Amino acid sequence: MRLRIEVMTGATELAWTKVLSPGRSLLYDLLTRETPDLGRRLHARGAGPYGMVPLGHGAPVFPRAVKVRGRYAIGGRGHLELGSPLLEAMTAMAQGIKQRELLDWGGAAFRVLNATLVEPPAFASGRALLRTLTPVVVKGTGVNALGERNTRQAWLLPTDREFPECFQRNLRRKAETLGLDPEVSLTRITWVGPRRSFAVGSAGAVRGGKSGAPVEVELTGAPETLQAIWSWGLGEANPAGFGWIA
Repeated sequence: MRLRIEVMTGATELAWTKVLSPGRSLLYDLLTRETPDLGRRLHARGAGPYGMVPLGHGAPVFPRAVKVRGRYAIGGRGHLELGSPLLEAMTAMAQGIKQRELLDWGGAAFRVLNATLVEPPAFASGRALLRTLTPVVVKGTGVNALGERNTRQAWLLPTDREFPECFQRNLRRKAETLGLDPEVSLTRITWVGPRRSFAVGSAGAVRGGKSGAPVEVELTGAPETLQAIWSWGLGEANPAGFGWIA
């Protein structure tokens, strides 16, 4: 499930370090105010056997903003989305956002106009074609084809050798975290967008960034598992805004 928040702003652009980084703080602030135990638990140790955090969000989108090359344009009416496969979390966030008139998104004031809960698609066929708005980040082993470790960062692009295996592992761990059918599979990657790097730390430091690329993927699995993934996001670092599905 997702919470779609309609907003308006007089600002015209966001610094690239502020495109995604405010979202994580907003998620936890809404949760800890409305459901303190859940917020503290997810922040401290995550959920399930892998300590994953079943929360996600996207970047703010302003369709009519005047685009300027090299800048993240905002302005006028737009929206942003928060999501989670946990009903308790979504209920709390929906209640919390109703009490807000303004959101501070990286120094830009967003006036809250409306907020609506959105149900996931049915995925009744057991297949899903999903394209992300934000980069998907997946971490590999940092070991090359010769078995030599050549990096400790190891953020993978969808064209890298290790990506499909690591991406597949992440899908199954998400299902296991939620107690759902873990037989979910990456069938194919149908599109890869440009490489992007966004800051994730509260201070917005570039050195805290993660690199990846938007993707379109075809998945197969139980409808309930695909619905949960749609609500959560693809790849890692979803609470930081990565892997948000269009």
